[in-house]
Amino acid sequence: MTYAFPPGGLPDQSVNPEGTAVFTPAYAVLPAVTQRDIVTSFLPGWKGMRMWVLARPLSGFAETFSQYAVELEPGGGTDAPEDDPEAQSVVLIARGGVTLNIDGKVHNMAEGGYAYIPPEATWTIWNDGAETAQLHWVRKRYVPADGVDLPEAFVTSDKEVAPIEMPDCDGVWATTRFVDPTDLRHDMHVNIVTFKPGGRIPFAETHVMEHGLYVLEGTADYLLNTDWVSVEPGDFMWLRAFCPQACIATGDGPFRYLLYKDVNRHMPL
Repeated sequence: MTYAFPPGGLPDQSVNPEGTAVFTPAYAVLPAVTQRDIVTSFLPGWKGMRMWVLARPLSGFAETFSQYAVELEPGGGTDAPEDDPEAQSVVLIARGGVTLNIDGKVHNMAEGGYAYIPPEATWTIWNDGAETAQLHWVRKRYVPADGVDLPEAFVTSDKEVAPIEMPDCDGVWATTRFVDPTDLRHDMHVNIVTFKPGGRIPFAETHVMEHGLYVLEGTADYLLNTDWVSVEPGDFMWLRAFCPQACIATGDGPFRYLLYKDVNRHMPL
């Protein structure tokens, strides 16, 4: 298993600037080649960090979540990562390791580590190792529901959760679900989707959920609205509600991506 991350750096002057980035009313594609040093941001209260903002709530587009790729130098981190007490988070470690403390419980997370952090939690994150740590961070403001408790924090890893094969697909399409879909405490899912070579979504999904899809490994041809786009490790796809979508995995290895979607709540009127 591998976990792609923004390449940083800067292409040299011989590179043709014409690229494959796309922004439409229905979807956006941020290829890995666009995720360079000159588009990083920094956050107050952090030490030795930089981040790529891949998605943010945008009126008339995708409005429910933000998604970052965060790099922490050795000794980098923060005791106050979140400034919104209503925000919940998912963190996936792409490279290196971090020490995550959630409400006083310490977790040493390595590559492939996955954490869910509920709203109102007190948490810290530090890179206590000797190499740079890289992680994906998805944030959504939690939507309470009558009679439904807040979800609890948990820490696991990609290796500890078995993918679940999708029906009628001969095992070529599977989803690693870190949260039970019937657990109504959760109003977002952040899963890892895996296709074996040649595997596909065999219809154009068209639904209310918004998506952030970060390609962790492999290649595919992806249908976005009416366009087929070739994607590879490090490419990010950002989909508003009801954007038609499907894919066909290409190449000789698995095609895997980190997938956000909003679920399990009334639509605000």
